[in-house]
Amino acid sequence: MARGCRGHSAGSGRGVTMSERYSRQVILPEIGVQGQARLTKAHVLVVGAGGLGCAVLEYLTAAGVGRLTIVDHDRVEESNLHRQPLYRMSNIGEFKVEAARAALVQLNPAVRIETLAQRLGAGNAAPLVAQADLVVDAADSFALTYILSDACQRLERVLVSASVLGLKGYVGVFCGGGPSYRAVFPDLPGQAGSCAQSGVLGTAVGVMGTLQAHLSLAVLLGLQPPVLGRLLSVDFLTLHVGGFSFQGASEPEGAAFAFIDPADVAPNDLVIDLRSLAEAPRSPFAGALRVDVEAVESARLSMPGAPRVVVCCRTGVRAWRAARALTAQGHLNVALIALGE
Repeated sequence: MARGCRGHSAGSGRGVTMSERYSRQVILPEIGVQGQARLTKAHVLVVGAGGLGCAVLEYLTAAGVGRLTIVDHDRVEESNLHRQPLYRMSNIGEFKVEAARAALVQLNPAVRIETLAQRLGAGNAAPLVAQADLVVDAADSFALTYILSDACQRLERVLVSASVLGLKGYVGVFCGGGPSYRAVFPDLPGQAGSCAQSGVLGTAVGVMGTLQAHLSLAVLLGLQPPVLGRLLSVDFLTLHVGGFSFQGASEPEGAAFAFIDPADVAPNDLVIDLRSLAEAPRSPFAGALRVDVEAVESARLSMPGAPRVVVCCRTGVRAWRAARALTAQGHLNVALIALGE
């Protein structure tokens, strides 16, 4: 039985040359010198530097992807450390993108690493996607996944997206000539948990993030058979691995609920803020209706005619529910906003 690459390095103590660094992957017939050159020229946008992002960033950096752009607005917290191994106790309070960059430069100084300590949303996604060859969705946000999918589909970029909650996760390769995320998941769940609410095991996140990195490398290298249009799911409790091809999936018919930037709200839009007063005492939109999603779904609102109804909440999940109800009630011009924390 093969035991893997367990030999001692003959070069320990010496400066590592590029040929030494990548020798174990260049020797693979599927990669070779030409494949390594493709990686060196590639630019990957990684959105999210948390549990998934740490694994993605570490392996893409180690593999020699030439340029990485990391976007995340969060700072390192102690509760992150069980599943985000790029960070140390000394990094607590720092922006994740800066702490990640410092660790990755130590791993491979030949990789160009750019950081943006800002929230990615509908207002700034498209320009960042347009600059990249491939986009990795490693953020913990349904709204952001749809925003990235819409931008990638429009700009013909491949999107590698993953999600982990509790002891289950999935990863898929979308857009870039294949079906979008909306083609596979045309609707948001009625409610969604988060790592903070539902919990997550660090190893589960690490495995799915590593799979994201692997699929990203497969796309950049053009490995055959293609991974575009494939989804892989893992149940870490039962150790069941599933998956399917969605290459033939059709895009949803009709107008899709689009997430917009708060700056895109027009003066004549009717804004509905679904957050409670305890959740958000003040709305950023003057004159917004403050009601809960159940009131919208039960059609208890007296809504004056407006060119567009904009529904907002923290994550976008309640806004999506409200948008479905409003559409059923005849309001066909509806937009969504996920306001975040």
